[in-house]
Amino acid sequence: MSIKSLLCTSAMLATTVSMAYAETEVQWWHAMGGANGERVNKIAEDFNATQSDYKVVPVYKGNYTETMTAAIAAFRAKEHPQIVQVFEVGTATMMAAKGAIYPVEQLMKDAGEPFDGDAFLPAVVSYYETPEGELLSMPFNSSTPVMWYNKDALDAAGAAVPETWDDVKVAAQKLVDNGMECGVSFGWQSWVMIENFSAWHNMEMGSKENGFAGFDTEFNFNNPAVAARLDDIASMTEGNLFKYGGRRGDSLPMFTNGECGMWMNSSAYYGSIKDQAGFEFGQTMLPLDTAVADAPQNSVIGGATLWVLAGHEDEEYKGTAQFLSYLSSPEVQAWWHQETGYVPITTAAYELSKEQGFYDANPGTDIAIKQLSLNTPTPNSRGLRFGNFVQVRDVINEELEALWAGDKTATEALDAAAERGNTLLRKFERSVK
Repeated sequence: MSIKSLLCTSAMLATTVSMAYAETEVQWWHAMGGANGERVNKIAEDFNATQSDYKVVPVYKGNYTETMTAAIAAFRAKEHPQIVQVFEVGTATMMAAKGAIYPVEQLMKDAGEPFDGDAFLPAVVSYYETPEGELLSMPFNSSTPVMWYNKDALDAAGAAVPETWDDVKVAAQKLVDNGMECGVSFGWQSWVMIENFSAWHNMEMGSKENGFAGFDTEFNFNNPAVAARLDDIASMTEGNLFKYGGRRGDSLPMFTNGECGMWMNSSAYYGSIKDQAGFEFGQTMLPLDTAVADAPQNSVIGGATLWVLAGHEDEEYKGTAQFLSYLSSPEVQAWWHQETGYVPITTAAYELSKEQGFYDANPGTDIAIKQLSLNTPTPNSRGLRFGNFVQVRDVINEELEALWAGDKTATEALDAAAERGNTLLRKFERSVK
């Protein structure tokens, strides 16, 4: 054999060997920036190091809305990832995308991966199940709003950690009287003050079991109980007992820099608050409005799950299933929970965190889990499944901002939000028929 032929044969053999051992790539599009983005990268890297058949590639695609929009556009162009992270209010939209999703429970079965739906916390998985109990997407970063408080500031002002909305008002006044710039603020206001306020007090936010029983649902959060609570909060802007700090997590610095003594937002801000706050802080359950209920029901989750998109090769789905098994393992979930403040998605991860002494060393970090598991969820507190709810939240934000600015009463703002929201619901309902 000539040298030229030998070299050619060797090159072909090397290529064949290389192809035989090439890793199958699994794309994971996500919305985790900053420190959580680094943690997402670590999860993928650690999984990749456990085996040589598959390589998970995490790709940051912007915030939740941007990530979901990018995935939908990519699917239409047939350039979509295997996995995309979608926040909870995108659930109805994903379910309605016929032919676009590969239900995760079916995926695990087809790939031969062990899967036990009973291993997950009921308050987490109920949001993402079909009426028949099939899990559609894999829970990942689930959270719920809590009341964060500046313990040093409350102690200095002689104020108790609040349990009711009356307590919040009293504490806010004491904090301001003692020199703080504001008493209380909150973020993600639709999620905290309408969605969770309703669930916490066992009130429906919309008909048809908050959309779970049909897309022909209508909003009814524009009720006297919600309006009275929001009007009272609006009255607290006088004297800075309450100060609005923007949508999403925009108001976080108002808490961590010591401007506001109390802040209602996601339990998942634990990592950020721990890093940024120069004071002793704590978290407690959401306040109860005693004019509405005698005791709290349960809060509902936020955060996101991982949806698997259809249209890929079987081998890619085998890698996807293996990665989802790894992601939901007790060790990974306990680490993620302890690092971020997101709740552990499985009972095993919660128990492991207990055994590791995390809650003893960090009191209050189990508040979110206790809130979600406080009572068996009712049709009013199971969660939400409204179409076009990403846009509806923007509508609610606009109307509540008019309330905080003094341009509308709570009733006017809520009536307008419900009317505009119902228009979006009808648009979504027509699109899925």
